[in-house]
Formats: sequence, structure tokens, C-alpha cells
Amino acid sequence: MDEHNIKKSDSEWAAELTREQYRVCRQKETEPPFSGALYSCQEDGTYCCVCCGSPLFGSAEKFDSGSGWPSFWQPLSANCVRHESDTSHGMLRVEVLCNRCDAHLGHVFDDGPDPTGKRYCINSVTLQFNKTEMKT
Repeated sequence: MDEHNIKKSDSEWAAELTREQYRVCRQKETEPPFSGALYSCQEDGTYCCVCCGSPLFGSAEKFDSGSGWPSFWQPLSANCVRHESDTSHGMLRVEVLCNRCDAHLGHVFDDGPDPTGKRYCINSVTLQFNKTEMKT
């Protein structure tokens, strides 16, 4: 996957996304805790970027952090997300972005479970869930 290979204007993103998706993904805001549809999802599947469809996280790496947002201990691959320093709100955090379209996804913290010790705290509204189909 090429880094930053999807570029659109703000008006194009605003036309394609819901108001809340645009607010979180493009304006780097945060959905209220425990409000997202995927927070308590326990089905098998892949969590993809709502803006560009890139696969980002798998259900096998999802865990209940109690934070109010879907949490993962690692992304599907090292190059599907990227990290940037975030000093907003008077604190130092590490922002997580979709590597393909620059969508703001959430933040990563160093208080997650083994084996990585990471907690990718991701806004539910930034994700599209693709359920794994059972093979018969």
C-alpha cells in the first residue's frame, strides 16, 4: 500500500462522510466514550477505515480496555497505520492515522496487554466492520 495515496479536498470528504465521521476522521475530534456501535462488537472480522476501506485491525487483536472505545493491541500490519505526536489538549499523546488516507483514528498508549503492551484506542465511527463469513 502506498503511503498517502488517497487525497481529497475537505469538501469532497464532507460530501462522502456523515457529519460525525467527518468531525472525527478529518477534524481530529473524538466521539463520546461508550457511544460507538463497534465498542462492544465481539464478532470475527476486520475493522477497516471508514474513509478509504483499508484493513486496519483484526478482531483477534481486539480487547475490552474499559476505556469506552474499541481497543486493539496491534494493527493488522506495521504499515497500515502511522503515528504522529499530538500535543493538543495540554498533553503529549501519540495519534494514530490511516496510512492510506490520513484519517484520524484515535491514539495509542503504552498500557495495553501482552504481547505488545500497546492499547490502540480507536474511535468506533472511524471504522467499518467487515464480518468474517463462515465457510460451509
